[in-house]
Amino acid sequence: MATTISPAITAADSDEYRKQIEQVANVAVRLHIDVSDGVLTPNKLIDIDQVWWPGGVRADLHVMYKKPFEHTQLMLDLRPQLIIVHAEAEGDFLRFAEQAHRNGVEVGVAIQQDTQPDILRPALQAIDHVLIFSGKLGFFGGEADLSLLQKAKRLRELKPQLEIGWDGGVNVDNAKKLAQGGVDVLNSGGFVQKADSPTSAYEQLVAAASG
Repeated sequence: MATTISPAITAADSDEYRKQIEQVANVAVRLHIDVSDGVLTPNKLIDIDQVWWPGGVRADLHVMYKKPFEHTQLMLDLRPQLIIVHAEAEGDFLRFAEQAHRNGVEVGVAIQQDTQPDILRPALQAIDHVLIFSGKLGFFGGEADLSLLQKAKRLRELKPQLEIGWDGGVNVDNAKKLAQGGVDVLNSGGFVQKADSPTSAYEQLVAAASG
């Protein structure tokens, strides 16, 4: 399966959110939309009820909330293809996953740098996607710590059909290494959104990952 480039939408207000969406909506086939509560993260991003995306593009909702399941119905009402919560969050994940799957929505779990994949084993049968986090929560950019690719290898051992994502420091110099290391979805924030031409930057990443 070819690695997918998914531009990250990381905005603190509705005007910035619209700007970022418009920069990539005509070229990307998949978007990674970040929301954060300012509790699990050091900063607060756009609220869930302000999230939208254009038709014809897949949307993954990355919920960086300490208590994400207080907002389950609101998240499901948006009808994203995938909702990603953090392993470090609080609440009944399995109940959430069951409800999401009943509504035709996939569920994912993000694991930060110090969190090891085996912590997910009790719930792995209910998880469709694991996001390996190498960046800084709530911010563009960060560094791609390629040593974390050992997590991708371990996740593939635990569940071969699992979709694996990566967040943090994706660029044209490491996209191919990440793809070859077992990552299916490369979420790119800074490299795309901060480029003079986000469209060109996105296309460069697609070429690099498939190269």
